[in-house]
Amino acid sequence: MPQTYAFAPETLIKAYALGVFPMADAHDSDDIRFYDPEVRALIPLDDTVGRGIHIPRRLRRTVRKTPFNVTIDHDFPAVIKGCAELADDRTDTWINKDIRALYIALHKMGFAHSIEVWDDNRLVGGLYGVALRAAFFGESMFSRATDASKIALVHLMARLKAGGFQILDAQFTNPHLVQFGITEISRDAFQDRLAQAMASSADLRLGTAADELTIGFLDTLSKPVDS
Repeated sequence: MPQTYAFAPETLIKAYALGVFPMADAHDSDDIRFYDPEVRALIPLDDTVGRGIHIPRRLRRTVRKTPFNVTIDHDFPAVIKGCAELADDRTDTWINKDIRALYIALHKMGFAHSIEVWDDNRLVGGLYGVALRAAFFGESMFSRATDASKIALVHLMARLKAGGFQILDAQFTNPHLVQFGITEISRDAFQDRLAQAMASSADLRLGTAADELTIGFLDTLSKPVDS
């Protein structure tokens, strides 16, 4: 039997192009709602957002040591499963079964992408999101080892910067992302930026090795800053 979804994957693509994103009420909920918040949180990819790119000095050193193997689109289903897992410090999540199915479908269509962080053959962290024109909409991340999700984010930023992306949307501010210079802008300002991104093209550089992009990205940054 063909798979059915609460919404078609194409509905999500149109929603993102309009600046709207879906979330389930809870991990066991059957409902999916679309959100268009008055304030939007962006992670800077250049100096046009907030104070510009901000990566703590300690994390820069950690990334350069390459403690893990980092890949892109190697195991998208495992990443979204990791992001949906409940834990002692996370008793619920907005990722329900329909959200998982929809984003796996978007991945197969070439719109949703994952960054995986591996310790040998064990997946210890990662993130996923949606790439549309020159905008990347970050959805969720997880970590099973120290700094794993942060390393995934640095690798994503490097890939987006190299590929000419204009927006890294984080949707909402959270304490985990403050160290990356996350900046809140109004809905109207976000819509202006989104319109520019939708009129531009970008490339995730899927054929380029993660470490090659990331070390080059760190080398281009200005003097290190403390967290």
